[in-house]
Amino acid sequence: MVLKQIIDIIESVAPRRQQEAWDNSGLQVGDVSREIHSVLLAVDVSEAVVAEAIREGCDLILSHHPLLFHGLKHLTGSTPQERCVAEAIRHDIAIYSSHTSMDKALRGVSGRMAEMLGLQDTRILVPSADNQQTGLGVIGTLPQPMLWSGWLKHVQQVFGAGYVRYTDAPKPTISRVALCGGAGAEFIPEAIAAGADTYLSADIKYHDMQAAAGQIMAVDIDHWTSEHFTRDIFAELLQGKVEVRIAQADASPVHVLI
Repeated sequence: MVLKQIIDIIESVAPRRQQEAWDNSGLQVGDVSREIHSVLLAVDVSEAVVAEAIREGCDLILSHHPLLFHGLKHLTGSTPQERCVAEAIRHDIAIYSSHTSMDKALRGVSGRMAEMLGLQDTRILVPSADNQQTGLGVIGTLPQPMLWSGWLKHVQQVFGAGYVRYTDAPKPTISRVALCGGAGAEFIPEAIAAGADTYLSADIKYHDMQAAAGQIMAVDIDHWTSEHFTRDIFAELLQGKVEVRIAQADASPVHVLI
């Protein structure tokens, strides 16, 4: 396949035009007309991931988080981003990222989280102004109410979370669940207004937890952990069309000492 065909497949689910204004989804490095035989899937484009792509002979790195959020002013190898770009160009490896465009897709990050948790009757938590079928976060209902302690264990097991931070549950059981993959603390008020018993996201700060306390059970897991299955979404979209492999070097940069 040529790169343009792969991009069209990804953007049929997560159109780049729906990304947030501050984001930089899309083609980071490469030529849309080049042929792609092997794709490496990752959450983050790190030097280790680029080295793996070189070693495995991959033509494209398809990532969730963009390598570049801001324009580079030089390529001197003084930063990891510069070195990644230089190595990708040197070895003719393209890089494409689908970030908030995939976050906002109905079949995207939060939708997959809801599916993994077994939520029913799901809808977008914060719909886009111009399209109610896209937006950030998801809200839905568990098939059966869970004790709050069981809910926490369910979250940890489903996502393989190394840690789970949480506030007290206002009610003994959890039925209605709101969530947002990645850093979504800003949507806690929307989750409360929608009648959710709990809100699951990542990077929730202390004062956000404090504000949520008594109103909703805020649950926080690692950012990478909340989004690593994005690689599975990419793999499913490209299945049977091109060789894909999940980057073994791709992992959360956050470690927890227990």
